[in-house]
Amino acid sequence: MNTNNTVRTILIPALLIAIGGCGKKEDAKAPANAAPPPPMVSVITVSPEQVTNISELPGRVEAVRTAEVRARVGGIVQKRYFNEGSEVRAGQPLYQLDPAPYMATFASARATVGQAEANVTRAEANLAQATTKLNRYRNLVESNAVSKQEFDDLSSAQKLATADVSAARAAVDTARATQETAKLNLSWATVSAPISGRIGRTLITEGALVTANDPNPLAIIQQLDPIYVTLSQSSVEMARLREVMGQSGKNGVKAKLTLVTEDGRPYPQGGQLLFSEAVVDPQSSSVILRAQFPNPQRTLLPGMYVRVRVEQGVRPGTITVPQQAVMRTVDGSLVMTVDAEGKVAPRPVKTEGAYGTHWIISSGLKAGDTVIVEGLQKVKPGAPVKALPWTAAGPSSAAAPPNASGAPAAGAATAPSAPASPAAAPAAAPNAAPTKK
Repeated sequence: MNTNNTVRTILIPALLIAIGGCGKKEDAKAPANAAPPPPMVSVITVSPEQVTNISELPGRVEAVRTAEVRARVGGIVQKRYFNEGSEVRAGQPLYQLDPAPYMATFASARATVGQAEANVTRAEANLAQATTKLNRYRNLVESNAVSKQEFDDLSSAQKLATADVSAARAAVDTARATQETAKLNLSWATVSAPISGRIGRTLITEGALVTANDPNPLAIIQQLDPIYVTLSQSSVEMARLREVMGQSGKNGVKAKLTLVTEDGRPYPQGGQLLFSEAVVDPQSSSVILRAQFPNPQRTLLPGMYVRVRVEQGVRPGTITVPQQAVMRTVDGSLVMTVDAEGKVAPRPVKTEGAYGTHWIISSGLKAGDTVIVEGLQKVKPGAPVKALPWTAAGPSSAAAPPNASGAPAAGAATAPSAPASPAAAPAAAPNAAPTKK
């Protein structure tokens, strides 16, 4: 019994101490259930800036001149003089057709000319003889030495001789024309390049028979320097571009054209805008424009898809925000701002275009507004945040747009009460997209 009492005397105070210790630990954990500190976000302060108006238009490369090499006469192809894919000059021989039949025709026409010229000489001699005899008889008829009938017969013979001379001379002209035709046909047996440029693959081989009316060309030549780019732009954007270009033209500013190749690299040579179509395509509501670029290295080839940036004029007082700051909801685009109390406030905005990694905001923001750029996934409307200045990423990350659409990405928040995720930035800027000045 004493032993049991002793054990109880020892255990009870120990249990009380242990219980007290647990209570202290729970008291120490109690502050952890308090409100967490506000999340940190990166923000920018909106400030208007001056940007350059840019219209980025899709287009296709076209040759300035394209000529189909065709045979003007028929015959068997005997030889090809050019290398496929090489540069040729206007007038350079390309194919040789069998010239034998045309040489024979030319020789016959030349002989016909000689015969016709001999007939002219004979006719002129007869005319001279008839004229001399007529003049002699004119004196005799006045003295009644010859009859009037004889004199009239000689006068008629002289007129016939004159007609023979005219006919012989006409025959010479006809023979010479036939000879010239035969000469042309003989020269056309050598098929020459109609223009200077790069010739493609041959579409006919040696030994093949070609005709003058063959619908298929022998080869195709394209002039590649300079080069055309045919562009397409909506009629609405075309009207806006004309307005901007007209205003800039008054200020003595010319449009600057920059070409971007299929792989996204800028073309080193600048171009010029030539003209636009006078009609609008009723199916696409677009207008066709044509630009011209120098192409000395032949790097631009017909059929290539390119984009052309038309820089014209400046737009002062433009508000822009990084593309990742703009989100899309069922009601449109919005950004998360930080109000004067340090709390998150959603703000609906309208985007007008893009340049680089920024969106142009046409309405919804004003100078001095604080916009959240990073940390959108940690915030919700009405919650306090700790704002830190946002620092733009390096050139490598800024140069690679994460999205190719013309609007904010769908991966953004879809309701104000849900945590927001950063919006993706499009890779291709919409038409009339300005760039920083």
